[in-house]
Formats: sequence, structure tokens, C-alpha cells
Amino acid sequence: MPGFAVVTFGCQMNQHDSDRISEVLARAGWTAEPDPELADLVLLNTCSVREKAEQKLRSEVGRIALIKARRPSLVIGIAGCVAQQEGERLLARMPDVDLLIGPDNIAELPELLAQAELGAPAQVRTAFDTDMPRFLEARPAPGRAKPSEFVTVMKGCNERCAFCIVPHTRGPERYRPAREIVAEVRRLVEAGSREVTLLGQTVNSYADPENSLAPAPGAGERPWTHTHPTTARQDESMFPSLLRAIVASVPGLRRLRYTSPHPRHLTRSLILAHRDLEPLARHVHLPVQSGSDRLLRRMIRRYSAAEYRERVAALRAEVPDVTLSTDVIVGFPGEGREDFEATLELVRDVGFTGLFGFKYSPRPHTPALKLEGEPSEEEKSARLAELFAVSEAQRQSHLASRVGTTQRVLVEGRGKGSGYTGRSGQNEIVHFECPLDPTGEIVPVRITRAFKNSLGGEPELGWLGSEAAQGLSVEARAARSARRLLPIAP
Repeated sequence: MPGFAVVTFGCQMNQHDSDRISEVLARAGWTAEPDPELADLVLLNTCSVREKAEQKLRSEVGRIALIKARRPSLVIGIAGCVAQQEGERLLARMPDVDLLIGPDNIAELPELLAQAELGAPAQVRTAFDTDMPRFLEARPAPGRAKPSEFVTVMKGCNERCAFCIVPHTRGPERYRPAREIVAEVRRLVEAGSREVTLLGQTVNSYADPENSLAPAPGAGERPWTHTHPTTARQDESMFPSLLRAIVASVPGLRRLRYTSPHPRHLTRSLILAHRDLEPLARHVHLPVQSGSDRLLRRMIRRYSAAEYRERVAALRAEVPDVTLSTDVIVGFPGEGREDFEATLELVRDVGFTGLFGFKYSPRPHTPALKLEGEPSEEEKSARLAELFAVSEAQRQSHLASRVGTTQRVLVEGRGKGSGYTGRSGQNEIVHFECPLDPTGEIVPVRITRAFKNSLGGEPELGWLGSEAAQGLSVEARAARSARRLLPIAP
């Protein structure tokens, strides 16, 4: 059977797409080949949110083209957002590429490859499925699902932020029926998953196209001082109802996450879902981008710094142990020192435990291209370093505060060393040694050390003793874990 290798650049959505690409190819008779040097097909799944990803793509295509020079039968494909963005123009710049497919065309891959094998010229498929949206589903064999899996609930984006190319590369928002989402989560849990992360460009804008969800508690409540009532009504979505439907229908699910939300959809009903739903992780990644109202308006973010702070405060009032991480752009056109200081102030005030900072890079097809006043690269770099210094100090303080506590860690597998690694409900990475294989379990871990970006600890003696006393093999423990899952609701 022919072999394929998928190389992924970008976010969780790209990784999810790569997983679906692998499944589509496997069902068509292809075999995964870890080494691109030996593969018959190398598919590069790309991100175009930042220019750096495109630079990586050009470098990777150049490297693989050297392999193709030795083995002309090698097929080079490009998938994802850069393929969607550039289309035919990319083929003109990269003549060694045989195939381009956009995110909505993954299901067509086997047919396109069959045509390539028959000598068809380089092909481009980048049509959006706006009329009849398709969502590829994960269907792992029993016991073969990973402890943590992704499930797409929507794709595309209607926000039109000035800096963002996603509306161009992923299209307008399309939503998946709630019944399909619940069914996929159920299948993953039955196959061994313990955690699911819901994916969408603005995941908490979700609306069930079949309108099958009951209103969530808190829907319609608008206790905001800084948001106009009309705007607050527009912020409501069916996402909190979806979360409640998943938890109610799949009681074997141990942990539920989502990414990436938009701050304006952090509504009262979503906050109450975080308070009420035990599997819902006590962590929210909430991109803010800037702390300056002037910059937020230029970015077309549709909220103010005061609104962001108010929503976060409301969340913490209901869920005091919640942790927050964020995204910040420095050097957006027109950003002055005063604007950047406002961002630093917001970062300190909110106390993020994680921060992803980026220098603004102009992207094609975005409104920001028309804006003037972009800071120099030197100034961008200096501001980014200053931002990271503040966020790193906050991260270190937070991690140090966890020493001496016990965290419930969902174990994802072996770490780089001899032990195991997983994440707490607050999204901290935790490493620990264990004589048994606890992969897929939620283990109470006593935190003993704080590292630069993670924690170290030891399993609680009571848990370890009860597990070790059974003397089970890894296979027996896997079977026992599958049996002890709570029954799945019909």
C-alpha cells in the first residue's frame, strides 16, 4: 500500500484537520509513513494566520522537492489555509507541488490523488461548502481513541477583525447540528477518550442549525454595566446549551474544554455553565489582543477593555479557581506607547497564567492593510519582550503557588523522561513518576515542584496504593477502565 506523511503547521484546528486527513487516506488504502523520506505522498497542512507559517511552508517544500528530484513519483500536496489563500498563485511559485486542497475539500483527497496517479496536471480544490456544510467525524476503533481528542462544532468566522485572514481562508460561520456533535463525543468516549476539546474559530458563537437545544440557565440575563442591552442580546448564543447537552448525554466524559472563544460571547449563561458543569475545565483561553480601547476599535474587536474586565470578573465571581490565558498582538498599526502601556496594565490586572504574544504581521485580504502607523520591527520586538517579561513573572508566581496543593491530572501519556505527563483542570502541565501506566486516568497528584512552564509531583498515596494492590497489567487496566465508564445515554 502507498505511504503518506502529513506535516502540520498551525493551531488546534489544523491538527484536527490533519487527523481527519489521515483517517480519510487510511480508509482509501493508504498507510501512515512517519518518515517523509520514504512516503509516496507528503501533505503539508498549513496555517496562514502569521507570515512565519508561510515562510516555514516555503522552506519545507524546498526540502521535500529535493526528495522528489530523486523520486519523481513522490506527490507533494499542500492543504489548509495557505492553500485556500493562494490557490493557483502558489502553484506558480512552487512548481514541484502536485495538489492544493482547502479545509473544506479534505473528503475529495482520495479521488484527487487517484487522478494524480493517472498523470493529471496539478490540481487545486479550494471551494467552500457554504451551501451544504460538511464536518468530517472521528470514528476510532474501540480502545484506539487518544485520552484527549478534538471535536469541531463550527467553522469559519463572521467577526472580520482587521488583522485576521481567517474569514478569507475559512469562510463564513457554518454550524454543525448539536445531535452530530453529541454523537461524536459519545463515540470518542466509548472508544477510550476521557477529554474532548470543542473547536471553532469563534467557538462560543455556536448556533444549532436544527434549533434542537433548550435555552440554557442564564440565557437572556444581561447584568453588564459596560455593554449596551441591544449589544448584549446579540452576544447570546447556543453554546452554553450545547455544553449542557454534551455533559448530560455523555456522562462518561471526564473533562470538557473549548477553544477559541470570543470575549463578547462570554455571556451570563456561559458563566453559569462553568459554575454548574463539573467536567467543564476550570480554564478559559480568552483572546484580548490589546488593552487599549483605541486599538481595539481599530482592530474591530467589538468590545472595550472595560467590557473584557467586567466579563472576566463575573466569571471569577462564579468560578473562583478559574485560570485564564490570552492572545496579545503588539505593534498593530497606530499602536503608541500609551496603547501598549494599557495592554500591560490589563495583563497585570487580569493576572493571566498563560499568554501567547505575537508581533503584528500584515496579512493579505485584511482591513488592517489600509491602516498607517505600524511601529518598526525593532519597536515590536522590544514591546514583545517587555510583554513576555510581565507574563512570565505572572506564570512563575502562579506555578509556585501550586506547590503543596493536590491537582487532578488527566494523564495524556509518557513524558520526555521516564515518567508521565498530563494537564490539570486549570490547564497546568504536570509531570510525575508512576510504577503503573495511568494514561487516560484522572490522577490526584501532590505538587512538589514548580518548573519554568510546568509542575512536578507525586501521585497521592491512597490512589497509588489502591491501584498497585490490584497488580493489573496495562491491558487489564485498559479493559477495566473501559468497563467502569458510566453508561452512555441513548
